[in-house]
Amino acid sequence: MENNLRDYLVDKGYTKIKLHLTKTNHFEIRASINGVKGVFILDTGASNSCVGFETAETFKLKTMESEIKAAGAGAIDMETQLSKKNKIKIGKWKKDKVALILFNLTHVNTALVNHNAQPVDGILGADILKKGKAIIDYDKKYLYLKL
Repeated sequence: MENNLRDYLVDKGYTKIKLHLTKTNHFEIRASINGVKGVFILDTGASNSCVGFETAETFKLKTMESEIKAAGAGAIDMETQLSKKNKIKIGKWKKDKVALILFNLTHVNTALVNHNAQPVDGILGADILKKGKAIIDYDKKYLYLKL
């Protein structure tokens, strides 16, 4: 009985990715951008997936200026840059031509560190979750994405 959801979703072409619950009660997930592995917060409330400015070189991002102002986690009106045509891989799930927002993640990582959690490279948001037809099993701590 316990594995019904997993079996059903795997039969429907989904792949299962382990989520890690942090001390701040966030789900952390490992993913790679342009072939480089990183650690991200899974955030269903974030409209766009984001990475910190300082990771642009690490993740081989080609950036351009952006008119978008970012807001979140207590900060508003933050400057951003845009990076298009990135390859994202989460478990066996892959997507090309993904746009990412770059902004200053210092306030996010400071809050995490202040609560004895590890800093992250970015945030995976609703844009990726929608593309992957995501289903989150909060009880078993798995993310399912449609292959």
